[in-house]
Amino acid sequence: MGNRLRALRRKILTPNVSATSLDKRGFHKKDQASQELLEKIGVIFLGGYADAVEASSVADARERLAQVEHRFRGFAYEGAGMGYGMLDGLPFGHRHHNDDFLAGPAAEQIYIVYCGIGWAMARLPRFRWPAAADLDPLLRWLVLDGYGFHQAYFHTRRYVHEHYQEPRFPWPDKDSDAAVEYANRALDQGIGRALWFVGGTDVDQVHGLLSRFPAQRHGDLWAGVGLASTYACGADRDDLTRLKELAGEHRPQLAQGSAFAAEARVRAGLLIPQTAVATEVLCGTDPETAARISVDARPESASNGAENGPGNGPGNGVENGELPAYELWRQRIANEFVSLGGVST
Repeated sequence: MGNRLRALRRKILTPNVSATSLDKRGFHKKDQASQELLEKIGVIFLGGYADAVEASSVADARERLAQVEHRFRGFAYEGAGMGYGMLDGLPFGHRHHNDDFLAGPAAEQIYIVYCGIGWAMARLPRFRWPAAADLDPLLRWLVLDGYGFHQAYFHTRRYVHEHYQEPRFPWPDKDSDAAVEYANRALDQGIGRALWFVGGTDVDQVHGLLSRFPAQRHGDLWAGVGLASTYACGADRDDLTRLKELAGEHRPQLAQGSAFAAEARVRAGLLIPQTAVATEVLCGTDPETAARISVDARPESASNGAENGPGNGPGNGVENGELPAYELWRQRIANEFVSLGGVST
């Protein structure tokens, strides 16, 4: 494909940058600095998306993404994951753009790229969604995290204020009751991340939004808040201390989300001082240690239970018909912070 056609594809497929405006979205504005931060993240995300759909190759995409400021580069990779996800969903041509991307320049950004794939799914017809079996059986739940974020960000009234949940989400396995049940939990983790944006990084606003959800959804929502407050940042030490207090019994989930964010930044070589402050408050330790706890708690296998559990399709990541290995991983991380004394319940 020639340069002109790729530029045209970029123009046609890339959402307008005005969609990232807090005024456009109707999100809370804490102060000028927080507004500029959140809007810049949105602009960087769309820039990464556009780079992916215009790039001539994954090597070309790598060069473009390498120009993004260190602090925000992960958001550009998330946008690129969405961009390649959209290309994979087109009816003609190559359908493995994200496979090539993850096999190359995005190998250390897999968490954030999977979230980007979820953004693409939210804009594609369901028959063009990626096959769950083609994705990592442990990490594929991050795709639904990204889907949930997208829905809360762009359909805020329905997903945040009206607390909508799909009765039977059809991915990764619409025929397994256990997988369907956990799909909504994974979506909530993404909605929780989005609450950090909807609330404008104002911890009281975020808590107010979250507290109105049904109580059984709070743990997953708090995990998403912990991830966003540590990866996107935007709150000082005092605000993060208050956030931890407001989380109450869900402090372990808040810490787990924070540890995921720390691992994502450490793994990609994108650690920033603001993340260190967040893990010190939310996890009770430095980001390198929080990341190592996440890595050490990771299950060795995510597919054996799915293959052997009753009523589960192959590779859906659900163990023994109940919880996916991904959720067991999250629980191990949360419990480890409690046992180390960095988090109290």
